[in-house]
Amino acid sequence: MLVDSPLETLVDHLPPVEEQPDFDDFWARTLDASPVGTATFEPVDVGLSTVDVYDVTFPGWAGQPVKAWLLLPAASVESPDSAGSADGLLPAVVQYIGYNGGRGIPYEWLTWSAAGYAHLVMDNRGQGGGGKTVSHTPDINPAGHGPSAPGFLTSGVESPDHHYYRRLITDAVRAVDAVKQAPRVDPDRVAVLGGSQGGGLALAVAGLRSDLRGAVVDVPFMCHYRRASTITDTGPYAEIRRFLSGQRDQVETVMTTLSYMDGVNFSRRATCPAWFSVGLMDAVCPPSTVYAAYNRYAGPKQMQVFEYNGHEGGGLYDVPRKLAALASVLRDGGGEHASVRR
Repeated sequence: MLVDSPLETLVDHLPPVEEQPDFDDFWARTLDASPVGTATFEPVDVGLSTVDVYDVTFPGWAGQPVKAWLLLPAASVESPDSAGSADGLLPAVVQYIGYNGGRGIPYEWLTWSAAGYAHLVMDNRGQGGGGKTVSHTPDINPAGHGPSAPGFLTSGVESPDHHYYRRLITDAVRAVDAVKQAPRVDPDRVAVLGGSQGGGLALAVAGLRSDLRGAVVDVPFMCHYRRASTITDTGPYAEIRRFLSGQRDQVETVMTTLSYMDGVNFSRRATCPAWFSVGLMDAVCPPSTVYAAYNRYAGPKQMQVFEYNGHEGGGLYDVPRKLAALASVLRDGGGEHASVRR
């Protein structure tokens, strides 16, 4: 059933912005403390003849090593991009993974390299224990953190400096710098994509970088935390409610910290073309939280609505839309997608 407001209300949903005055300074300071470093790309033979696979390590938050996979169309396979490019370089797609998942194994990620793109799949630090794709990157937090509910949303919530998502978002920003160093990649043609937590990370990166060609933001998590924590009992947002049901005097501290990680605030700063999706029956990331970010998005945008779907959104049936969307901005000569509006 519908879990939130009807569509005719959602399309105009613009809740008040909850943003701290030093939001930009906080993220500038964070990224300055985690400068671009050198990524390494180790070839891995996984038995595939049409895809070249690399085991990637790049410096993320505080220079800590973050793992990723890089999948390229095999050098022996002619790509529609490299064939038509004077320098033979490929456009790149950086993918971020959902909550409690990780980079998994290369066989899980063959779509984008099959379509002729360089595809970097970033690991989630400290995650990968959710029975889905596994992770290989530890979360190293020398400062530790105070009391928290099980999960990641309230880990370090006593301060934005200590919060888990400060580290993960920084990793996501630096993943773009890593793919720009990759073999056979055109550093001027990079887009980001993800669903759920991955969609929230794609949105954050779009708000923190000005050099992206596009972003695909599917059923995004990490948006409008205050509302999300009051209208759904489904995880992960339920972690906030669980924490605050005990820490009764910490509501504003928690909401202040989470405002630095909120996709609504990153949306207001993002200018690359973006393709969103929402499931109107999504109890994990309620539609009003998705529209709160979408309606504040500063760049060209388009929303795909799945009226009878939950958090799965369009699933694999939505791949053709995303292939067409990113082809419009990543292929040589690609400009703004005709159906993307402001």
